[in-house]
Amino acid sequence: MIQVGIFILLSILLLAFTLNRSHRHRFPRFFAVESLLILVLLNAGSWFRNPFSFRQLVSWTFLTRSLILAFHGFRLLRLQGAPKNDIEENTKLVTTGAYRYVRHPLYCTLLLVGIGVFLKDTSLLALIVFFILTGFVFFMGKIEEEENIERFGKEYCIYMEKTKMFIPFLI
Repeated sequence: MIQVGIFILLSILLLAFTLNRSHRHRFPRFFAVESLLILVLLNAGSWFRNPFSFRQLVSWTFLTRSLILAFHGFRLLRLQGAPKNDIEENTKLVTTGAYRYVRHPLYCTLLLVGIGVFLKDTSLLALIVFFILTGFVFFMGKIEEEENIERFGKEYCIYMEKTKMFIPFLI
């Protein structure tokens, strides 16, 4: 019951944040984060069960890497992206650091967190929610790429040819 209350409270806060944004990718982002929240709440009881098992260690590795990548990505956007008001309104295309390899390292962090949380308790329901999360992250990335082509033009198209969307050398 507490988990349902937490879910509702966080969903309301996230919805308020989402409605306050004007970007086209705001609703896919809302549903991606909602999916991640569902996954976290589904597996909440398993986070510290058998803490030194192989699966838990791999899970914590994904979660830790996602935090490092998120910090790195936000920092690069803030320092090199010359944002107008917030990091979603960059005036300069960032192509260094993690952005040299993938176009959406911050969305990649959502996938890494999703994998890490899924590995906490690998149920069929958790797998389904992870695939839903993945779908929304992909959709969100595609929409943001359209926005970036409008904002940065040919420079972004050339950047798209040189980098992968989420995972270096793969996707």
